[in-house]
Amino acid sequence: MPITDCELAADVRIPCPELVNLYGCQVGNQSSIGPFVEIQRGCKVGDRCKISSHAFLCEGVELEDQVFVGHGVMFTNDLLPASTNPDGTLKGASDWMLMRTLVRHGAAIGSNATILCGITIGESALIGAGAVVTQDVPPYAIVVGVPARVTGDIRSRNAMPPEVVRMTTTEVAS
Repeated sequence: MPITDCELAADVRIPCPELVNLYGCQVGNQSSIGPFVEIQRGCKVGDRCKISSHAFLCEGVELEDQVFVGHGVMFTNDLLPASTNPDGTLKGASDWMLMRTLVRHGAAIGSNATILCGITIGESALIGAGAVVTQDVPPYAIVVGVPARVTGDIRSRNAMPPEVVRMTTTEVAS
């Protein structure tokens, strides 16, 4: 898989460059891109981002600095996807409207989350694994579920789901 026509900072880490598909994108300083990642034309990835394996960033996605994208995260860029026009002809580049998505500084997106287009994920928000995000996420919010709903605020350990508090407490004690 190729890396073509990209603006990559000199210190971008791509441990398996033969296993990524990057084209026409920008990737900032000290960012890391795992294997089997696709980043399409027009995407912008900020500084010190981590994009885990099997993630898909389609045209129109922008990640600000220090964003974490978990394994298998999928972004979308079309609210009305279809293969053909009403007359039955195959859709081309001019037959759809690009919807942009913005992920603000320090946000984290858990594995296998799906991010619908046209939304903003707020600063330092946490998207739970497997969530389907269909609307804007406020800064510092924890969102989980299908569709994703706010369940807490990352600034308050008491607002976190009990299983997250338990896991964090156990890991810190080790």
